[in-house]
Amino acid sequence: MHKTFNKLYPSLAAGLSFLIVAGCNSGEAKKEKETHAVAPPAAEVVLVQKQQLTASLQMPGELVAFQQVDIYAKVSSFVKKIHADVGTQVTQGQLLATMEAPEIGSQLSGAESKLKSFEAIYLASKANYERLLETSKTPGTISPNDLDLALARQKSDYAQLQAAKAAYHEVTANKDYLEIRAPFNGIITARNVNPGAYVGPSGKGSELPMFTLQEQKKLRLVIAVPEAYSSYLHDNSEVKFSVKAFPGQVFSAKVNRLAGALDTKLRSQRIEMDVLNPDKKLLPGMIADVNLPLNNKDSSLTAPKSAVLNATTGTFVIRVNGKKAEWVPVQKGNEVNGNVELFGKLNAGDTLIKAANEEIRDHSTVHIQLKN
Repeated sequence: MHKTFNKLYPSLAAGLSFLIVAGCNSGEAKKEKETHAVAPPAAEVVLVQKQQLTASLQMPGELVAFQQVDIYAKVSSFVKKIHADVGTQVTQGQLLATMEAPEIGSQLSGAESKLKSFEAIYLASKANYERLLETSKTPGTISPNDLDLALARQKSDYAQLQAAKAAYHEVTANKDYLEIRAPFNGIITARNVNPGAYVGPSGKGSELPMFTLQEQKKLRLVIAVPEAYSSYLHDNSEVKFSVKAFPGQVFSAKVNRLAGALDTKLRSQRIEMDVLNPDKKLLPGMIADVNLPLNNKDSSLTAPKSAVLNATTGTFVIRVNGKKAEWVPVQKGNEVNGNVELFGKLNAGDTLIKAANEEIRDHSTVHIQLKN
C-alpha cells in the first residue's frame, strides 16, 4: 500500500499544483476584467475662454424716402394750371399748381368792404371822443356821462374794426391756398389731377392726393430687429446692405435712430439708418439685404459648440472638477466659427468636456485625455 501511495503522490501533487495555478490565473483575469469594466472613460477637454466674438445676421430691410408727403388742396376749388409732373425735381416753395374758386374772390371783396366801413366808423367815433375830451377841459361844457359814452363807443368801434381785419386776413389766406407749393426739396412721384378737376381737402374734394412729394437725395433704411438681437445694435453702428437692382455692389449706412420699444405684434424693434443718395441711384421702396454686425461691447465666455449638451432637461456643459463630471446649466449666445457664447456659472479657464454627451453622467468619474 505504501508503495502504491508513493507512486501516486507525484501525480496528485502535480494535479494540485495545476489547479492552484489555474485558479490563481482565473482570479487574476477576473480581477483584471473587473478593473477594465469600472475604469473611467477618457475624454478630451477644452478650456473656457474670454473673448469677443464677431458675427453678423442677414435680414431684409426697406428703403423709404427720408421725407414724403401727400399734397391735398386746402380749400375746395378747381385746378386751373399744373406746373409740375411726375419726375419733376422741385425746390422748397416752388409752385406746383394753381386753382381757382370764384366764391373766394367774392368773399374777399365783401371782407374788404366791411373792413373799410369799420375803419371809417372807428375814425369817426375816435374823432368825436377827442373833440369832447378837448371841450370838457372847459368846466361845465360837457357832462362826464357824455364823455364816458363817447369813449365806450370808440372802444366798441375799435373792436369791430379788429374783427373785420381778422375776417379779411382769413379770406386772404384762403386765397393764398389756391396756389400749391412744395413744402421741401424733392421729386414728384405721383400726380393724380388734371386742369379742370375739382379738388379739396381729403374726403371732400378728391380721394387721392394732388401730388406725392418725396425727398430722395437722402433715404431711410428701415429694419425690424428681433428681440433676441436688439442689444447688439447701437447708435452709429455701421451696417452693410445690397439691393437686387445692383448685384455685387455693397452700400453702407450707420444706425441713426432706434425706436427704443418693441412692436407688440412682431416683438421687434424698428431701427432706421440714413443713406446718402445724391445721385438718386437707390429708390424708395427697394428691398435691401442687410448684414447686421452682432458685436458685444465687452468680451464674453466662449467654448466650442461641441461642448454644449442639449438635453431633455435643458442646456448644459460638462465641467471637470477634481476628476468628477459636473453638469452646469448655461444659456447660449452668439455662435461664430464653431464657438458659442456661454452664460452661466462659469469662469474663464474652467475645464470642459470637448464632446459633451449624456453618457457622461453628473458626478461620475472622468479620465482626462491629454493631447500629444
